[in-house]
Amino acid sequence: MSVILRFAPSPTGRLHIGNLRTALFNWLFAMREGGHFVLRFDDTDRQRSTRENADRIEKDLAWIGIEPHRIARQSERLALYDAAAAKLKAAGLLYPCYETPDELDRKRKRLAARGLPPVYGREALKLLPGERRALEEAGRKPHWRFLLPNFTLDPFAPARTDIAFDDMIRGPTAIDLASLSDPVLIREDGSYLYTLPSVVDDAEMGVTHVIRGDDHVTNTAVQAAIFEALGASVPRFGHHNLLTTIGGDGLSKRSGALSLETLREEGYEPMALASLAVLVGTAGAIEPMADLSALGARLDFSAVSASASKFDPAELDRLNREIVHTLPYAAVAGRLADMGVAETDGEAFWQAVRANCDRVPDARVFAEIVFGDPVVPPPADAAEAAFRAAALRLLPDGETGPETFREWTTAIRTETGAKGKALFLPLRRAITGLDHGPELGPLLPLIGRERLLRRLG
Repeated sequence: MSVILRFAPSPTGRLHIGNLRTALFNWLFAMREGGHFVLRFDDTDRQRSTRENADRIEKDLAWIGIEPHRIARQSERLALYDAAAAKLKAAGLLYPCYETPDELDRKRKRLAARGLPPVYGREALKLLPGERRALEEAGRKPHWRFLLPNFTLDPFAPARTDIAFDDMIRGPTAIDLASLSDPVLIREDGSYLYTLPSVVDDAEMGVTHVIRGDDHVTNTAVQAAIFEALGASVPRFGHHNLLTTIGGDGLSKRSGALSLETLREEGYEPMALASLAVLVGTAGAIEPMADLSALGARLDFSAVSASASKFDPAELDRLNREIVHTLPYAAVAGRLADMGVAETDGEAFWQAVRANCDRVPDARVFAEIVFGDPVVPPPADAAEAAFRAAALRLLPDGETGPETFREWTTAIRTETGAKGKALFLPLRRAITGLDHGPELGPLLPLIGRERLLRRLG
């Protein structure tokens, strides 16, 4: 049987590298197993979910190289959830509750004061039909809870009931349903929380494996119970460690600072992000992978750490730099053209400057120096002025070519005695206006004689 995996983001903000970690774990596993990958938008939150955010997520994933075999939106599948809810209600497993958030909060505080876990006591199950009617006539609208199967005969006498499963990443795992409150599946306004639509969709789509963050371990036990209540097969679950900031804070879709969109706009390479998202917090070196296929070959769930891993921007910079330094011209031609670099000069220009670029957009500075008319600072003193005068006079005749720089610096060294830093630094300043940068030799044919004369004069 072919494996089917899914990534189910809520389109309430922008994807960050932590979300990408989950998406890639699912995508890479599906591709390695010859299976299918579903992008499913959890957009039942009517107030915060937007189509604009969903479109951003699709664009982000496409940039990384993730191509879903199917795209689904939960907002278009409500009839399936309604049917599942009706089935659970008919079986007495979905029951109405009328407590307000304030009332529930007070109950939790009373339990905490007594040293008891904040587990809902199923008080709503004791309401008689007339009492429910009275509450609704008073304006109360019910939310609906799923009755967990953690008792034998009396729902008010729950007993330890372990949901055990072999986690793809964490290994044997067990959650006691008696330690949990009956989960709310439907809000007061009739909208669905994440839990029920996720189960219904996984069952209807034939999802075989679910890989997600380890903050969902408890949800897995609840969802397994719902799968069984609906007569559906339970997928195999895997829970990976989460990424945090260097300071240990959780990543947020709504902060935007580490979003894929922002990092893309800042000039990072997709494989730098993908490599870090998958390899951080695993055994082995964090190194830039050539493509997703190579990254998939490195994916090893047994090597994933049990503790949270920190996203280090410096690590991303290192990976990006290593990738950029090996990028062929064909991979950057379009971006260089946007900087005004002509195709005829592109290959030679990129080969000359890429070792000095941490990100491809860094090449813009060098493009302006090579092909434009940068402001060159005047000589710092009389000695530098004399040096520039000599350099101008000794510039070889004719158009600049591959040998121009060697011939030129030999002539300057012979006449002035300058060598090493005393030779190359003032020459670089006169030509580029910078104290450091790419090797000058390959740049001279691109700069051309006329521009050199203007700068030296």
